[in-house]
Amino acid sequence: MSLYRDEGVVLRTTKLGEADRIVTILTKRTGKVRGVAKGVRRTTSRFGARLEPFTHVDLQFHTGRTLDVITQAETIRPYGEALAHDYPRYTAGHAMLETADRLTHGEKEPALKQFLLLVGGLRTLAEGLHEARLVLDAFFLRSLAVAGYAPALTHCARCQSPGVRAFAIVAGGAVCGACRPSGSAVPAEETLALMAALLRGDWASADVSDRRHRAECSGLVAAYLQWHLEHGIRSLRHVEREPIP
Repeated sequence: MSLYRDEGVVLRTTKLGEADRIVTILTKRTGKVRGVAKGVRRTTSRFGARLEPFTHVDLQFHTGRTLDVITQAETIRPYGEALAHDYPRYTAGHAMLETADRLTHGEKEPALKQFLLLVGGLRTLAEGLHEARLVLDAFFLRSLAVAGYAPALTHCARCQSPGVRAFAIVAGGAVCGACRPSGSAVPAEETLALMAALLRGDWASADVSDRRHRAECSGLVAAYLQWHLEHGIRSLRHVEREPIP
């Protein structure tokens, strides 16, 4: 029997048979793992509640032929408890889980930076010190940066000149007037500054930003993320967004 331990965050679960579940977990050392949790849908299950989405958990796996089997589970922190009664934070958290799942393509490929970003994002959401959508947009931007898709925000994505005038997703972010392709968005300077603040973790600046710029930032970040993923983030349809005044 080949056993191994790791800690991870539960991303999603899928029913299997009458009593089991397939649990998708982003782990600290192994990467994304799909494991079978046997009997967890029975009311007598010892650790079913520990394998719900949002849970940061310490696990033991038995290596299987196709799917590994989860043999032990101990909760490190149940982030879902702090998010469940706050709709904006709960839906933002689901969008984080889905994004982390989509950005870690292969199974058992180490993704330490993405794991640390996810844990940090869920912890920040649970603490409630910043607006949920700001936390989500910061997570999106940093996850894109880890994946190699960080948008240009202070210099032109094409010629590197500092005089940016627009934002073009296909060009890789902010662009100058000479490099601006047709169909580019023209956000306020404050919106690009907010995106840059979120990317570098400058909460002092982000927390005092105007709601109009937050709404514009969220639209650009969501579009940029989904363009790079080549598919939409389904959880985003439930995330509350401020209308642009």
